[in-house]
Amino acid sequence: MSTLVVYRTWQNRNSLPSTPQFCWHGYTVFVVCVVSETRLVASNPHPAPISGVLFALVGFAVFSLQDALVKLLGNYSAFQVLFFAMLFGYVPFSLVQVFDRTERSFRPNNPGWVMLRAYCAVTAVCLVFSAFTVLPFVQVYVLIFTAPLLISLLAVPMLGERIHLYRGFAILLGFLGVLVVLRPSVESIHWGHFAALIGAFHIALGSVISRRLGSTEQAGTMMVFPLLANILVCGVGLIFVYKPMPLADLALMCLTGVLAMIGQYLLLLAYRTAPAALVAPLQYSQLVWAVILGYFLFSESIDLFTVAGSTITVLAGLLIVLREVQVSRIQPNLRSRNVRGVAAAPMRSSEHDEVA
Repeated sequence: MSTLVVYRTWQNRNSLPSTPQFCWHGYTVFVVCVVSETRLVASNPHPAPISGVLFALVGFAVFSLQDALVKLLGNYSAFQVLFFAMLFGYVPFSLVQVFDRTERSFRPNNPGWVMLRAYCAVTAVCLVFSAFTVLPFVQVYVLIFTAPLLISLLAVPMLGERIHLYRGFAILLGFLGVLVVLRPSVESIHWGHFAALIGAFHIALGSVISRRLGSTEQAGTMMVFPLLANILVCGVGLIFVYKPMPLADLALMCLTGVLAMIGQYLLLLAYRTAPAALVAPLQYSQLVWAVILGYFLFSESIDLFTVAGSTITVLAGLLIVLREVQVSRIQPNLRSRNVRGVAAAPMRSSEHDEVA
């Protein structure tokens, strides 16, 4: 229902009112409610795993709806969409979370790694946003979901992880699924495919860096640097690519940021109320939403190869998570949380492990 409302809003964007005061007040109240609810859930001594599952499923659905808005706004540069999304979504939520903490110094203990993580955050989101504007929904998601495979590979040199036959097979299986979906040829490969793959690599690198830093950095530091990097890079890029837009399109850009905020909030609740091993595999539910949204909003169809390749990639990701639960001490995927949250606030799970 919410998807149809957003779509109808986009169709009638030129008839929307030009006074956003009421929406701004409602948005402010929502941010306050989000922070209050987060405190309540975090203080709950008896979290219910089923609640975490529901929070995760809804959160990932919200992320898919955000991606649909990005695709609807495909005639604008990723810099322009991301800049206004950051202003009206990521910034208020992150700043409230930052200044709600006891620490007040954001000086990094590992400036090189923190800066590299901020670079990964900016590059990943810009590339993924760009890929959504030119590729079918399902293809982008399949490429993004190579990030867990890449995390497992990067964890070997960066975290000292060991990959044995079982996970090695799962990684190869995942990349095979990507090849089945894309069926690469000179005619079929688009620059958007490279953008999504490179974006997935930066998601993976940023996630592994987060895992490497662990609890050596304050949570506020981990949020502020990617936030400032996104604003700075997109602000500079906006100078060269800005395109005049009606108020309705500006509202959709702002809604993109609000949906990202809601998604991160729901995932925070999910990880607070359920084990990471239960929440992490649910990110693949976004493939279902990709099929639904792609069909109803963009008239995209899927074929047998897409279904088969997506299934193979998801199976590979699930095998990696299962193996990490059983034998891995480092658990690079489980403790890296959602691959979409490379620039988000670090989360603690219901197991109360260290910040990842």
